[in-house]
Parts: sequence; C-alpha cells; structure tokens
Amino acid sequence: MAMNRYHNQAVETLARPDLDALIDERVRYTVRYADEHSPFYRRWFERHNVLPEAIREHEDLRDLPIISGATIRRYQPPQAGAFCFKSVPWEAVFTINETSGTSGIPKSFFLTWEDWERYAEKYARLFVSQGFGPGDRVVVCTSYGMNVGANTMTLAARDLGVTIIPEGKCTFPVRVMAHYRPTAVIGSVFKLLRLARRMEAEGVAPRDAGVKRLVVGGESFAPESRRYLEEVWGCPVYNTYGSTEGTMCGECVCQAGLHVPEDLVHFDLYDPRMERFVGDGETGRLVYTTLLPPGGKAGTLLINYDTEDTCSVVSRERCRCGRTHMRIDYPRREAETFRIGEAPLTRVDLEAAVFQPENMVSLNGEYEAFIYGGDETGETILRVSMECVDPARVDPAAVEETFLAALFRSAPGLSTAYEDGTLRILCNITPPGGLELHRAPGRPKRIVDRR
Repeated sequence: MAMNRYHNQAVETLARPDLDALIDERVRYTVRYADEHSPFYRRWFERHNVLPEAIREHEDLRDLPIISGATIRRYQPPQAGAFCFKSVPWEAVFTINETSGTSGIPKSFFLTWEDWERYAEKYARLFVSQGFGPGDRVVVCTSYGMNVGANTMTLAARDLGVTIIPEGKCTFPVRVMAHYRPTAVIGSVFKLLRLARRMEAEGVAPRDAGVKRLVVGGESFAPESRRYLEEVWGCPVYNTYGSTEGTMCGECVCQAGLHVPEDLVHFDLYDPRMERFVGDGETGRLVYTTLLPPGGKAGTLLINYDTEDTCSVVSRERCRCGRTHMRIDYPRREAETFRIGEAPLTRVDLEAAVFQPENMVSLNGEYEAFIYGGDETGETILRVSMECVDPARVDPAAVEETFLAALFRSAPGLSTAYEDGTLRILCNITPPGGLELHRAPGRPKRIVDRR
C-alpha cells in the first residue's frame, strides 16, 4: 500500500490544533444533544448539577461522573420500565443491537442509519490504512447477528470496492480458500490458526493461498502469537479494537499502535484506584464518549463510559503513515486480569508464554489455564495445559522450562510467589483436542478462576 492512501484524508491528517478544535465542537454538540434527547442524561445532568452549556472542551468531560455497563443495565428492562438510553423515537431506530452478555444481561443499543454510517466510516478508514482496496476479497469470520462487528465491516467494504465473503464462522469448507482466493481473512488468532491447520490437512498451504493480510478483532493478543500467526500465513497481521458501543480503532500498516478516529470517538484514561485521570504513557481504563457532528443524531450515545478495558496512549504525534489521530496500545479486558496475591496475571501474559518460538516447534498454540486454591493456607495453584502436535515428540520438561521463563518475564510479580512456595504452577501437555474448552459450549475461556 502506498503510504499516502487515506479514506478521508482531510480529517485523518488534520493538524493537532485543528483536530482538537473539531473535537471540542463535537463535544459541545454531543452534550447538548444528550440533554435534549436522552432521558437518562437529562436526569443524570440534573442529579449531578451539570450544566450542559458549561461543557465547552474535551477536558471538561473529566469533571463529569463516569458510568458503566451496570448503569446501562440498570436503566433498561427488566430493571427499568423503559430504555432510558434510547435517544430517538422508535421510527428513527434502524436496528436494535445487543452486547454478547458474557458479563450479565446484554446491554441494548438502538442504532439509526446515521449511526451505521459513522460505524462504517471508522472501519473504512481502518481497512484503507491496512492496505485494503478495490478488488480485495475478504472472508469475515465474525458473527452476523446482534453484535455490530461483521455488519459494520460489510458496510465499510461497500464504499471501498471490496468484496465480502460473509462466512460468519471460521468452520467454512477449505474449498472457499481455493475457489475464491480471498486476499484477507478477519477472525481471532485461534480461528485463523485452526483454519491454517485445516488447510494444511487438505493439502492447501496457507502461505500459498494468496492471503495478503489477516485482521484480528475482538480480543487482545500477545506479540508472540502475532509473530507465529504471521509466520504460518506469510503475511502481516493487523490488530483492531471495537465494540457495540462504537469504540472502533485499529492498526495501520506501520503496526505502531491503534489509531483512534478522534473526530468520532473520544477516549480518556483513568486509574480507578487513584480516582484520577492518567497521562500519556500511563496505563489506565478507557473511558469512552460518543462524538456527534453538529446536526447529527444517535440512537444511543454514551458520555464518560467505562469500557472496563485498560491500555495507554502510545503517541499523539503524526504516524509514519501520515495520520495525525492519536494511537493507543492494545487494550486488555479487565475481566481477563486475575490476581495471585498482589501480582496481576492476564490472558495475554499466558499467551505470550505459550507462543515462545522454541515451544511452537511442538505445540499448536491451543491452551487453557485454571486457578485453584491450594491445600496450604494462602497457596494458589495455576494449572496450564497446552496442546501439542505429536505427544511422542515432545519434551515436557523443556516446554515447561521455556514457558515458566517467559511467563515470569511477562508477569514478573508471579516469580516471587513461585519462589516462596505460595504459588504452584503445573504444566500439562495434551494431544490435539485434549483441552476442556473444546468440550465446553459457547465462547471458550482461556483462564478460569476456580478459587
């Protein structure tokens, strides 16, 4: 891709002062729109003595309270008699969408056609920044349904001359790869690895399939798993971050952080323990605000919404691709962070340890972990199972040694607990299909806390 290609060059390359001015204009309009059209925010402003006209700049948002997913659920059925976040009349609602509901009752969102156009604009920018263009053929392996991801990508492709192959799942026949010669596949790390294994089993080498790029969305992943996936497919892997709420961001060809479409999405980062917002370079929880252009409408909008994901700002300087919008590090879900004593352990920490190059000679990347309370007071047991390609050719002791060394590099706080005996780590090697997650219904969990 030529480094000067953009979907909306005038906006994507705005100088920082002009971009900040645009953001502030949209903050003012969005807050006014919320006060006039959102039953929740009208009462919320009154309850917290917020004067909408006093919110003039994006920095002023930091003075407002923060809401959460629990807030949304509390103001919709069955806990409330109406959908208080719905901000347009029913005749203006184009679709009703829900979150996955993995952490409770699904959150309801009401999208106008304008909302869908803004969502598609965000993804179109990402696709162009990743090298997509007319003639590309893209297999979409994310669900078409109540979540917005797959439909948003499909709408974005319409404006780019990109052909979508809407599989929805990654269990489609291998003939699709051979017959249509897709130039890109969108899915999770493990869906794409399993697809590669199925292709190899049928004599189709992933590197020779004509795929020019892979896009991973819906989950954070370790640099080690990215490198392995790129090696298997022989093409770059781009990370994206999005949600039904509208937090669509993604990497460009430089792979130097996720670009935030700042004219449509506003992020702040805060440290909930310190009850303060954090500066660039510090890790904090993402707080999201919808930004509407003057005159725009939204079926559901959010102001100071805690996404429960953590990350940091990488840079607000112009990227090598020419884009000026800020870049953030890869978000990690707070729900996937576990504490062993005082030490945090995330799914990405485990993934980084599994996907060590020395181990991937014999492993296939599939893993699961369970955390238990030990027999001794204060003891914790971490049991990690990893699938291998051929059990007869694996040295379990060597795999464990490499895994532990990498885990302690990624999560150094665990090494102290391991050395003083309050943490036991049990490594188990299984043949293909030997993990519990293969037998569990629904979306697999890589870490399960059974304490």
